[in-house]
Amino acid sequence: MITTTEYLWFETKQRKEFVRITNKISSIVKKSGVREGLVFVSAMHITAGVYVNDWEDGLIEDFQVWLEKLAPAGLDYQHHNTGEDNADAHLKRTIMGHQVILPITDGALDLGPWEQVFYAEFDGCRKKRVVVKVMGTA
Repeated sequence: MITTTEYLWFETKQRKEFVRITNKISSIVKKSGVREGLVFVSAMHITAGVYVNDWEDGLIEDFQVWLEKLAPAGLDYQHHNTGEDNADAHLKRTIMGHQVILPITDGALDLGPWEQVFYAEFDGCRKKRVVVKVMGTA
């Protein structure tokens, strides 16, 4: 079995930002030499996530509006009693998820026709990372 671990670093310009990372994941898979296996992609911060969905601006806006309705910024969350101000970011990350496992077939990501991989930032403007772990056979 072959295993490879790499990290992607992000420092978004906005507090909330969605970044398509499909090509970066594909490049890591190709470089790994794995022909059949899995790639695990996980945000390593509690206010950021990773998810798979369609790459369409209207849908990304819909996600942002929907998440704001479910976990609005600016409420008097208990978490803010600790001196923090980002409880909504923690909740949004939990809703979207923090990791995905993707299949590798014939040396490439095996995604559906419209599927893309995204990094979702909910408390940005500082350096954060995502771990990418490729596992499989040559």
